[in-house]
Amino acid sequence: MIACADARSPARTVNHLAHALVAAPHEDGMFGGLIADFLRGRVDPALPRGVRLGIALHRAVDVYTDTHAEVAAARALFEPPYRRYAGILLDIWFDHLLARDWTRYGPGTLYEFSQRVRDLLTRRDAELPPTMRGFVRYLLAHDLPERYRDTAMIAEVLRGMSTRLSRANPLTEALPALQANAAALERHFAAFFPQLLVHARAEWARLEATTPD
Repeated sequence: MIACADARSPARTVNHLAHALVAAPHEDGMFGGLIADFLRGRVDPALPRGVRLGIALHRAVDVYTDTHAEVAAARALFEPPYRRYAGILLDIWFDHLLARDWTRYGPGTLYEFSQRVRDLLTRRDAELPPTMRGFVRYLLAHDLPERYRDTAMIAEVLRGMSTRLSRANPLTEALPALQANAAALERHFAAFFPQLLVHARAEWARLEATTPD
């Protein structure tokens, strides 16, 4: 959701739980939201309408998030060398907070929703962008997105992200910086995320009314 240096590559897809939730319960919309970071440029008009809606919603949510005051304040908490990678760190930590406090924001249990995401990506494997297949294998192998609630998994995700970026970076060592700011990050997330859910519902309705078949 959050833009930052080195964060606009496919490796950036680390907030799939949030993007799946804001598009739920629409299956095509969820699928579009999950694949959106692996697509660039104009959306293929041949895609199913619901998938196009999900991609458009994903992009609108990114813009809303990038410009939100609570997110800007959370980003400012990070000192160098982590400031440059604050967007990636917030994407990861916000999905961690969403998973940890799932009953406050999402339907049913986190396990049920996670299984829904995993089943969706498995059933529609033939529709995945080729660059996304490695990510889906990683997601399935590590019981994501459910395990985002575990701090140990966050450390693993940080290590994986570090290796996928094109330049040397400090992500592998970033967990203590996240934990040191945990209370403030939780406050910013709690203020921001309910507003995001409201915005996403309104944006979905707008897109549904204006997107051609």
